Amino acid sequence: MRKIWRKIKPKEIIKQVRINKQIKNPFVFLIDENSERIGNVPTEKALQIAEELELDLVEVNPKADPPVVRIMDYGQYKYEAEKKAHKQKIQQKKVEIKGIRLSVRISTHDFDFRVKQAEKFLLKGNKLKLELVLKGREKQHQKKAFEVVNEFINKLKENKDLNIEKEQDLTIQGGRFTIVLINKKNS
Repeated sequence: MRKIWRKIKPKEIIKQVRINKQIKNPFVFLIDENSERIGNVPTEKALQIAEELELDLVEVNPKADPPVVRIMDYGQYKYEAEKKAHKQKIQQKKVEIKGIRLSVRISTHDFDFRVKQAEKFLLKGNKLKLELVLKGREKQHQKKAFEVVNEFINKLKENKDLNIEKEQDLTIQGGRFTIVLINKKNS
């Protein structure tokens, strides 16, 4: 049977606010378009003032007693809020966990190549998950696995640009050795 994949709908960027006739309270605290406080006003009168100015009545603080409403252009407000949320999303730094697999019987060339790859990942600001899997009879040689992992970490520490720290210590589950390393920047 074929599985149907649906595109995930984006989350609502701004919270849902009540505008104009959606405001049901009999009295509201009104702030006009110039950010001047007018005070407690009946909702109908506030709507009338907003319509005369050809603007919207937007509920700013619904939890206050009475709710705080403001006269503004709702379309412009929504646009600015979406723009601000988008800018914040872009500025967030996404850290990826890059993985490198080793083995007990790794050759020196492959070992050096993986060290260079790890240095690249760490210099870009990514985390590094180092994994060594023991298969079959290799499970009897856990000391050799410790040596390979420690040698790899020592090779990384030789690089002057990197300040290697363990985010997660070496864990052993069955025949799988894993450790997570990060590059701590000197501030």
